[in-house]
This record gives sequence, structure tokens and C-alpha cells, in this order.
Amino acid sequence: MRLSVLVASLLLPFGVQAQTFMFDDAEDMDTTTEEAWEASAEFGLLFTTGNTETESLKAKLNVAKDIRNWRHKGVLDYYTAEQENQDTGETTETADRLFLSAQSNYKFDPESKSSLFIFGSYEEDVYSGYEYQSTVAVGYGARYRYSENLYADYEIGPGYSRVKPVDENRNPLEAEGSAILRLAGSMTWDISENSRFNALVSSEIGEDNTKSRAEVSISSNINSSLALKVSVSGTHNSEVASEDIENLDTETAVTIVYTF
Repeated sequence: MRLSVLVASLLLPFGVQAQTFMFDDAEDMDTTTEEAWEASAEFGLLFTTGNTETESLKAKLNVAKDIRNWRHKGVLDYYTAEQENQDTGETTETADRLFLSAQSNYKFDPESKSSLFIFGSYEEDVYSGYEYQSTVAVGYGARYRYSENLYADYEIGPGYSRVKPVDENRNPLEAEGSAILRLAGSMTWDISENSRFNALVSSEIGEDNTKSRAEVSISSNINSSLALKVSVSGTHNSEVASEDIENLDTETAVTIVYTF
């Protein structure tokens, strides 16, 4: 597809799946009022010309809702890049990744820090050594507030992963499934009234492969609806099809975030 334009360890109990925005503890909220869905969209585009001609696109959508006994959130994240060969004039795709995730947490009561979660994700990225990777997990979650401007979420639970690896020529192989243990943590810090720091890390530990994701980002408000965000993220697979495929994929992005 031709289109133009993490790595953090939380020094907290264990550390992910956090988004650009999150919510306060339940006791800080009006739990009797129905909250509307909140959403934010990110977009970044990069062109280079001259000795190297490239086009890359980064787009991301976050949605979330937190009310009474439930906390919901979802992510759609897409990245693609192409580079033109200066000798032949041919354009080669160098990246094409789609990541989707959805999660719901059931709080034991509206003011409880503890919850039960169900999580699902799906990723397509043939350049990672897998045509697709999907996960479903359930388990225990907890949210702790360390100060007025800093809080973190932690999750642990069993799950199931199904993947379709590719060979050294990126030809699909037979799909595989296995049990996993999912560990996740995220942190949100409101540095000031107009700036925010987010960090997240997750690991899905399986018998054949351990997949880990991490991201750190800083966003600064331009106005009430727009913000500028700088993020660094990475995805690591312990097992890949061949030595020609890297275990770690990283991404650095500068995007405009629109909240609506």
C-alpha cells in the first residue's frame, strides 16, 4: 500500500496495554453519571527526497470509557513505509503493520482499585516474521495512584495466542497456537496542565515465543483539541523464522493528536 510518512521499562511491580489517555481512580470520579466515549486520533506523515526518497504514514485511534463498574478501551494502530530505489526507480515497501486491541475491566465495585480484565489483540506484520499474531487473555488488574498527577495500571493473567509464522522468503507457514501468561503495566503522569508522559510495557510469555511490546511518549497541548506527541515504541519476538529477520522492531514517531 503506497502512502506518504518504546522502549521503556516501568520501575514498578511488573509491566502494559496503556493508551494515549487514561482515567483517574474510581473514587475520584462521579460514578453516578453516565460518561460518553472519549476518543483521540493521531496522524503523522513523512517525505524525504534527494539521495533517498521515502514515504511513511503513522495513524492511530484510541477510544476509552470509564464508568461505574466498567472500564473499556481500544486501539487501532497503523504504520506503513516505502522507499524508492534510485538506480531502478522501483518503489519497495519496507513496513506495513496493523495492530488492533480491545480490553474491558470489571471493577469489583465502583470505588475498587482491583478488577477482572479480558483482553484481545490482533497484529498483521509480515516483516516481523509472522503474517499475524493474535492473543486473548483474562486475569486480574489493579490501579494505583502514587500522587495527584501519577497513577499506574498492572495486569496479570493466562491466555491463548495463535500465530502464523513466515519463512525466510516471507512465505506463510502453518498457523500455531499455544497457552501464554500475559503481564502488563502502564503509567500516566500529568507533568503539567498542558503536558503528559505515558509509558507502557507488556509481555506475552509462551512456550515457543515470548512477545513483548513497549512504548514511551510525551504529548504537549497546542490547544483544547490538538496536541503534539513524540513517541518511541518497540516490539520484540524471542523466536523468528530466520536469522535474516530481526527480533526487535522499533518505531519513532512525531504525530498530531486530535481529541474528540
